[in-house]
Amino acid sequence: MRVASEIVVNSESDLHERMAGKYMPRSNSRMTVFLFLLGFSLLLILFSLSPLRTPPPSSATHFHVPDAETSFLASLDHFLANTPTPLSLSDEQHQDTTKLDDAVYRSDMDRLYSDPYYPLPLPLRVYVYDMPRKFTYDLLWLFKKTYSDTSNLTSNGSPVHRLIEQHSIDYWLWADLIAPQSERLLTSVVRVHRQEDADLFYIPFFTTISFFLMEKQQCKALYREALKWITDQPAWKRSGGRDHILPVHHPWSFKSVRRYVKNAIWLLPDMDSTGNWYKPGQVFLEKDVILPYVPNVDLCDAKCLSETNQKRSTLLFFRGRLKRNAGGKIRSKLGAELIGADGVIIEEGTAGEGGKEAAQRGMRKSLFCLSPAGDTPSSARLFDAIVSGCIPVIISDELELPFEGILDYRKIALFISSNDAVKPGWLLKYLRGIRPAHIKEIQQNLAKYSRHFLYSSPAQPLGPEDLVWKMMAGKVVNIKLHTRRSQRVVEGSRSRCTCECRPGNTTNTASIFS
Repeated sequence: MRVASEIVVNSESDLHERMAGKYMPRSNSRMTVFLFLLGFSLLLILFSLSPLRTPPPSSATHFHVPDAETSFLASLDHFLANTPTPLSLSDEQHQDTTKLDDAVYRSDMDRLYSDPYYPLPLPLRVYVYDMPRKFTYDLLWLFKKTYSDTSNLTSNGSPVHRLIEQHSIDYWLWADLIAPQSERLLTSVVRVHRQEDADLFYIPFFTTISFFLMEKQQCKALYREALKWITDQPAWKRSGGRDHILPVHHPWSFKSVRRYVKNAIWLLPDMDSTGNWYKPGQVFLEKDVILPYVPNVDLCDAKCLSETNQKRSTLLFFRGRLKRNAGGKIRSKLGAELIGADGVIIEEGTAGEGGKEAAQRGMRKSLFCLSPAGDTPSSARLFDAIVSGCIPVIISDELELPFEGILDYRKIALFISSNDAVKPGWLLKYLRGIRPAHIKEIQQNLAKYSRHFLYSSPAQPLGPEDLVWKMMAGKVVNIKLHTRRSQRVVEGSRSRCTCECRPGNTTNTASIFS
């Protein structure tokens, strides 16, 4: 045995060690070596099992969302079937603005002297109003009961219910906020049940459903009722609405009365600076938050991307309406320039499941997907392209993008100015000149970024619901500043502060050949 042979001593060395008084009995020596080897083996086993040995997940690894529902219809069905008639979990709503202001002061001071990070809080503390059912649950049931009525179309032919799904950000945010804390995954926001503890107030009114599914005068009457209910709240009166969140994701939502709530934080699809949809001073980046549309197509996951990225035979794809108003007039010009070109597919869009399948199939076969302006600077097509792994080619000079304080869209999309895009032959030459290595890099980034545009139940970390609150966190201190300032500045004085002076948005075509 190797170990035994190494510890056997010959008689001569044995004698010398005895004479020197250094002799160790052979049995003790063997026991020492045995214990040493046993201890060393145990250390190796423990070290191999230690979590420190587990490598961090690669940032390039495509994410997997277990047990998360991304279908609006399926999530809504589950929500309505499993959510009983709500009982108020919140405190008695304050009836006196002065008493609420005193309570807020005491709460703020407690947090100031106990929380070293205050007033830069995460999680954000959000108070969710318990609005009457006619503003919340009744509207969700109205959508569900009328969904099969596919003949319900807008004036330009778009299916109403599908349009509501695209703008259903109000449902996804509210469903997450009111879910039991044990079922929630987000750590960026927590619901509070005392108004004085809140950083922000969420108004759960489904403005888009009511606009499209109610008679015009009935909708306007409901809007006026909602407006009175909201502006009667002491918390609204205290801040002038500055710390209140209002989902108005469709440009027509709440349009008849929203001038009275312009101080609130609006959740928007974009910011049309031309004045076609929003009046000057109503929306701006310092106040409001832009949210992505809900994608129309299914996610092309890691397996899908591995199968499709090597087979994308179409250079440029577009499926949608070519005749649009306002900034969307660029579509007809692009159609005239691109239809019939080699490697390009330009199709007029159709409604329903057939149209969805055709769009999804076309995007997954294409390298680039055209994303021009529509009636508004943005469209759901951009987010369809992202979750399909198709590189968006954005031609919308007035476009503002969701979560741009967190995400860098230059890494996942190409931005082309309208002037360049309509030059004869310019766009296709530009696209064909992009290096394959750069295309591969963008595709890898798309695989990582797609999670940021998938609404789900439960809401996922780094999903759009999560990024909303991370963007909101950057606004809280400024909101407190303007709220307190408004409480002491003389009304009508010249020291009034506004955010009106800001540069316009102009898209430049970025060089990608360097």
